[in-house]
Amino acid sequence: MALASLLATTGGTQAQSGEIRIALAGPLTGDQATIGDQMRRGAEMAVADLNAAGGVLGRRVVLMMEDDACDPRQAVAVANRLVARNVSFVVGHYCSATSIAASDVYADAGIAQVSPGSTNPRYTERGLGNVFRVCGRDDQQAAVAAEFVARRFPGQAVGITNDLTSPGVTLGDVFQATLNRAGIREALRAQITKGETDFNAVVTRLKSANVRVLYHAAYHREAALLLRQAKDQGLDLQIISNDDLNVRDFWNIVGETGEGSLFTFEADPRRNPAGAEVAKRFEASGYDPSGYTLYSYAAVQIFAQSAAAANAAQPGRILAAMKGREFATALGPIRFDAKGDREGAAYRVYAWRNGQHAEAE
Repeated sequence: MALASLLATTGGTQAQSGEIRIALAGPLTGDQATIGDQMRRGAEMAVADLNAAGGVLGRRVVLMMEDDACDPRQAVAVANRLVARNVSFVVGHYCSATSIAASDVYADAGIAQVSPGSTNPRYTERGLGNVFRVCGRDDQQAAVAAEFVARRFPGQAVGITNDLTSPGVTLGDVFQATLNRAGIREALRAQITKGETDFNAVVTRLKSANVRVLYHAAYHREAALLLRQAKDQGLDLQIISNDDLNVRDFWNIVGETGEGSLFTFEADPRRNPAGAEVAKRFEASGYDPSGYTLYSYAAVQIFAQSAAAANAAQPGRILAAMKGREFATALGPIRFDAKGDREGAAYRVYAWRNGQHAEAE
């Protein structure tokens, strides 16, 4: 969104004194640090744009950053620190387990929490009034993946691997149920452990079941290692996975073995005018704003527009102003339902080709 548009959505209120603190909480270190970096860059640019346009309510916005390393226990400590620092709004977390763990702390403090990428349905299913997400849900993207597999790979033996995290189990369950409703029985379902590096036993089972198409409901690092080890055993797998494959790290690990790998993600925000304008400025600085970059940017925009509508920076006033409102963001118009889910979220299937990814035909 251009600076003029940011001014239009945050101006028209009386100036007050002092800075407004908001926070970004996510995996700035650890296996998901690539996504943490996307979140950081998106939030930083959004805050810089707000301040260049005069701030919010005439006040400078300060972005505080905390690393949860995708660890739920660390996320609770992060949330308590942010509450103690009197933040008005939280962008985060990323991993669903950390968002869920931290959400109770923010709920007790009456602070709005907008996740750019927590897709586990449970995040918004617990009746908390302070949780929101600008992404879709696992039960949506797994169904899209299963429908795609049923349509594009008829007659192929389909396997399912999922890690034992709550999102992994949910993705696997929904994919399996949707596939079964389409009249296709999975040839094999196997569980893996997050952080595992040796998948040779799983690959042997996939070979024995003649699996050619694999739905992998887990993180990108494990997907890349599994594909490499499958190739080493002479198994040519067509993998389709969830949104976590939308990171350059996947290709860096898997290399050409990942050619044609598929994953689900929402429609590319760079195809709408607001997203394209923000993306061009990132690209001009030499950064590719893929993944969750614009999702974090949009979350900051939601904060700014809510504070302007409330004419206040108090967390409770901001939270109240978010209900029933449509926001103009880099992702396009966003409105939340009563649970805090984004209305109208729609997943697509993307393919990795020559180190880049684009919507699959």
